[in-house]
Formats: sequence, structure tokens, C-alpha cells
Amino acid sequence: MSDPYAAPAREAVHERPIDGFGTVRILPLDPQADADVLHAWVSEERAAFWGMNGLSRARIREIYAHMDTLAAHHAFLAVVDGTPAALLQTYDPEADRVGECYEVRPGDIGLHLLVAPAGQNGPRPGWTSALLTSFAAYCLLGLDRRRIVVDPDVRNEKAIARFVRQGFEKGPAVVLPEIDIPDVYLPEKHAQLAFLTREVAFPGDA
Repeated sequence: MSDPYAAPAREAVHERPIDGFGTVRILPLDPQADADVLHAWVSEERAAFWGMNGLSRARIREIYAHMDTLAAHHAFLAVVDGTPAALLQTYDPEADRVGECYEVRPGDIGLHLLVAPAGQNGPRPGWTSALLTSFAAYCLLGLDRRRIVVDPDVRNEKAIARFVRQGFEKGPAVVLPEIDIPDVYLPEKHAQLAFLTREVAFPGDA
């Protein structure tokens, strides 16, 4: 079966095989081509903390088209053997509101992650951990960064626990200020910061 995401314009920025799961490819997000997939994911109740419940497909496309113009923020679609698996966003903490809430170190990179809903066969044990390992490899090894920072909502206990199991160390709980700029509005957010260093994630490559 051909991979609909394998066109030259969608060349992967990172590719990593995972035993038992397939090959994870991280592709630059295409706001137009990927709008249907994103709209389906963010509209689910399970994605409430992503903050896009109730937005139209067109609005989601506009938001990610705007992000595509930003130098410090990047969005990607993770695909596993031709099937979309997660939405990944990276950013420079110094250019983001999170940078106002902790002491940014050289080599820090911010990460936002939305994993696709379980497939027709239900959840796969180890699936999210495998994806996180691939994304950490891209951020810390592929982009040569020293530390990943995540900022899940403090109420999102499931996500926080997942990051901790992956090796992230919890930092302070902070209040991220609201942002109101053209095309994007982000309300005030109570977030739990957590950090993953390259030494912890990939000790052999530190």
C-alpha cells in the first residue's frame, strides 16, 4: 500500500524505526492537507486540554497556517507506516509565553504533543512511550538540543504521569499569561512544567 505522505514535498525531518510498531516519520505539517485529520483529533473530548474543541476545520487551518509563518514555532505530523499518529509542535521557549515562567537554559526546546486516538484494535501497550522516544530523539539528537520542556495543564494528570514515566522531571506549576495576537488567542493557562535532559533520555549520546 502506498504512503500518501511520502510525496517529495513532505520529506521527513526525522525517521526512526521502532521494534514492534513500525517506522515513525516526522513530517512538516501541511495546514491545508492535514486540516481534516487535525480537526478530527482536536474535536474529541479527550483533546479538551489542547484548547481547540469547537473550532471549525477552517479555523484550525488558519491557526496552523499562521504558525507556519513563525520562525520559532514549528508543527509536524508524525506518521507511522503511512498512518497519522500524532501532532507534534516544537518551539523556542524564549519566544513563547512559557519563557516568562522559568529560567530558560541554552539548548532548551519546547514540546507540545497530541497523540492520535487509539485505532480500531484499541490501545497498544508501549505505543505512546515509543512515540515519545522518537520525538525526544528528534528534538535532542536531531536538533542537537540539551533539554525538552513540556507544559501540560495541571489538571491533565494523565499526561503529566506519562511524561514522568518517560523520564521527565517535574518542575514548578506556573500560570502562563494569555496571548491575543492576530490569528491566535491563548487564554491564561495553569501549567505543570516538566523537563527531559539529553543525559537522561539518551545517556550514550549525551
